[in-house]
Amino acid sequence: MKQTQIIDRTVAFVKEVLADAEGGHDWWHIYRVWKSAKQIAQSEEVNLFVVELGALLHDIADSKFHDGDETVGPRKAREFLETLQVDDSTIMHIERIITNISFGGGNQGQKFKSLELDVIQDADRLDALGAIGIARTFNYGGHKNREIYNPDIKPNLNMTKEEYKKSDAPTLNHFYEKLLLLKDRMNTESGKRMAEQRHDFMKVYLDQFYMEWEGEL
Repeated sequence: MKQTQIIDRTVAFVKEVLADAEGGHDWWHIYRVWKSAKQIAQSEEVNLFVVELGALLHDIADSKFHDGDETVGPRKAREFLETLQVDDSTIMHIERIITNISFGGGNQGQKFKSLELDVIQDADRLDALGAIGIARTFNYGGHKNREIYNPDIKPNLNMTKEEYKKSDAPTLNHFYEKLLLLKDRMNTESGKRMAEQRHDFMKVYLDQFYMEWEGEL
């Protein structure tokens, strides 16, 4: 099977699996990450086939929707790619990308690195920034029935991976616990440039938010 056919089959598979997914982790999240990854890849010496497959399958079974089980995503990706007779070295690379792409509280070191992972991780992080990042954050907070903001509950910047997973803090805390940290954790030069404007937009949004919260506007 040609690589273009494999990509097309993967797109159809992801659309089907994520048809009823939470709005911030649905097919359209995958679509945006896929497009951004291809954009970033133009400036990097990477295997574009791996980048596309990794981007398309990176959230095929996000652990936060599977009781924290981080093995579901890689396993589901392998099972699907084996049906398309993708070579095992490529499948193993995709599995490692899915396993290592997560932010996970920001205090955990990756156990695997590759240029393809760098590109996909940057694309995934870009979708957590800017206008779309803000929309996704509040959508997920609503999905989990969290407070929008509570000035008495301060952000925790020193969470372990498990604490980060179990946190039910107000949605606005997530800006400080993850989103505003991403700009300085981008891997590629293209990703860093793209993150700058989205980061600045979020800072402007937060300034507006606090003024409206206090009735100053």
